[in-house]
Amino acid sequence: MFFSLFRSACLFVPGMLLAFSVQAGIVLNTTRVIYPATDKEVSLGVYNSGRGEILLQSWLESGDAAAQPSSLPFVVTPPLVRMDAEGRQLLRIIYAGAEMPQDRESVFWLNVQEIPQEASENALQIAIRQRIKVFFRPKGLEGDSFKAAEGLQWRVQNNVLHVENPGAFHVSMVGIELNQGAHALLKKDSQMLAPRQGLQWPLKPGAGNGALNLLFSSIDDFGAQVRYRASMKGELVTHADRLEP
Repeated sequence: MFFSLFRSACLFVPGMLLAFSVQAGIVLNTTRVIYPATDKEVSLGVYNSGRGEILLQSWLESGDAAAQPSSLPFVVTPPLVRMDAEGRQLLRIIYAGAEMPQDRESVFWLNVQEIPQEASENALQIAIRQRIKVFFRPKGLEGDSFKAAEGLQWRVQNNVLHVENPGAFHVSMVGIELNQGAHALLKKDSQMLAPRQGLQWPLKPGAGNGALNLLFSSIDDFGAQVRYRASMKGELVTHADRLEP
């Protein structure tokens, strides 16, 4: 068989491109997909930057390991397609119209996997998979997705940092830091906060009773990172302010 689906080892790379020999060549034209409920479908482009033909496989997941892709109210087409070297392919995501929460966003994960050509009998096959978020956005949600990070409610209580998202949009954050002067109390690489969700993180022992400085970046609908900062003291609820570039 020209393509081997069974002797391939799967190398998972979320939301990023990994170059491996000449076979790892798929490039997505976006890092996330926003699906407004008013649209019949949304699409994204895939480019095969490699020097060989590949088989491209695409599917959606809910994030629940027990859920089957066929149970989701979406169809990805084409689910399986051959791509020539330096070829381009348009992937379409179609909403089937099943009932979804109407007061908040829902999130799914789109998997796009490259299956290389079959090599010799003893060669190791590498299937490169990229995984990006798909946000399904119902019509008429309250608020503005670009201001969702400003609505987060931050407070420190009993040496624990609490954050609540009262809004209807997901907030994806990177580079979360809480400092007291030059003393780092918390560092988190990344975190996504769902609508109506709250999280807590224990802090390192503080250096005193002074003000705390919170810094983080929020990823907007276009995949850009927007920096935020807040000055916190005591157990008061605090909102972060956007830092102008």
